Amino acid sequence: MTLRLSIPWREARAPVLHGRRGGGGFKAVPAAVAGSSRRSGRRRPREEAGLKRANFGDSPGLPTLLLLPQLLILLFFFFIPSLRALMQSVLLSDPFGTNVQFVWFDNFKTLLASGDYRQSIAVTFWFTVAQNVLTLGSALVLAFATDRIVRGRSAYRTIILLPYAIAPAIAGILWAFLFNPAVGPLAQVLHGLGIAWDPNLNPTDALILVTLAASWKHICYDYIFLVVGLLAVPVSLMEAAAVDGAGPIRRFVSIALPMLGPTIFFLTVMNFIYGFFETFAIIDAVTKGGPAGATNILVYKVFVDGFVNLDLGSSAAQSVLLMSFALICTLLQFRYFDRKVNYGV
Repeated sequence: MTLRLSIPWREARAPVLHGRRGGGGFKAVPAAVAGSSRRSGRRRPREEAGLKRANFGDSPGLPTLLLLPQLLILLFFFFIPSLRALMQSVLLSDPFGTNVQFVWFDNFKTLLASGDYRQSIAVTFWFTVAQNVLTLGSALVLAFATDRIVRGRSAYRTIILLPYAIAPAIAGILWAFLFNPAVGPLAQVLHGLGIAWDPNLNPTDALILVTLAASWKHICYDYIFLVVGLLAVPVSLMEAAAVDGAGPIRRFVSIALPMLGPTIFFLTVMNFIYGFFETFAIIDAVTKGGPAGATNILVYKVFVDGFVNLDLGSSAAQSVLLMSFALICTLLQFRYFDRKVNYGV
C-alpha cells in the first residue's frame, strides 16, 4: 500500500509513504527515489497526461509520403536553382550560350572592382536599414495604439492589415501615383510647401519614395507579431505599474517593450531578409532602379544584368554574393544582438 502526500507546486520534493499490510508502520521515502523505482517498471498512462505524440509505426513510408511535397518544392525551387547559379557564377558565356568558358573567380573579381556594383551595395545597405527602422518603429506605434483602444479594436486591426493583401507591384504603382510630380496629390502638397519633389530626377527623392513604399507594404507583417506579443505581457505587471503611478507610455517602454525583445529580434532579421530579396517588384514598379542607379539595389541589379543585359555569368555571381551578404548579416545579428535579448518573463 502506498500513500502519497504532495504539494501541487512542489511535487518533485514531496515524500512518498510506504507501508506494509498488517502493521509495521510507514516509512518516508524521497520522491526522487520513489520516482526512480517507478520508472524502472512499466510507465503508467497517467504520467503522460498532456503529451501528444504522433506514432507512425516502424515503417518510414507514411512520414516520407507526408514530407514528399515539401521536399519536392525545396528540390526544384531552391536546391537545383542554387546549384545551377553556383555553377554559372564561374562560367563566362555569350548571350545565346553557344560559347561557354570556365573562368574560375573572374566574375567575382570583376564585380568587386566595379564602381556600379559597390554603389549598389551601399544603396542596398541604406535602403534595408531605413526600411527596417521605419517599418518596425511604425508597427510598434500602431501596436501600442491598438492596445489602448477599447471600442472598435477589431475594425482598427482590420484596416491596418489591409495593405498586406495588396501585391507588391500594386503597392509600388499606388505610391508612384501618389508622389508623381505632375499629377500626384501628395506631390502637389509637397510642392505647395515649397519642396521641389521629383523622384524622376532627384536620386534622394527616389530612394525616399521606394523606402516609404516598401515600409508601408511590410508594416502589417511586423504589426501582427507585435500585437500577439503584447497579448502575452502579464496584465498583473501592467496593473501594478499603473497603481504605482506609471503612465501608459512609461508602462509600454519599461515593461512591455523589454518583454517584446525576442519578437523584435525576430522581426529585425525578417525585415533584413525582406529588404534584400522581396522588394524587387516595388523597385521595378516605382523607379526601375533609377535615376542614375540611385535605387538599383542588389536584387534588382541581378535581374537587369541577367535578363536585360544577358550577362549570365555576372548575374549568377551577383546572386551568390547576395545570398552570402544576407547570410552574413543574419549571422551577425544572431552573434551580437541575440545576447541582449531577454527570453525570460
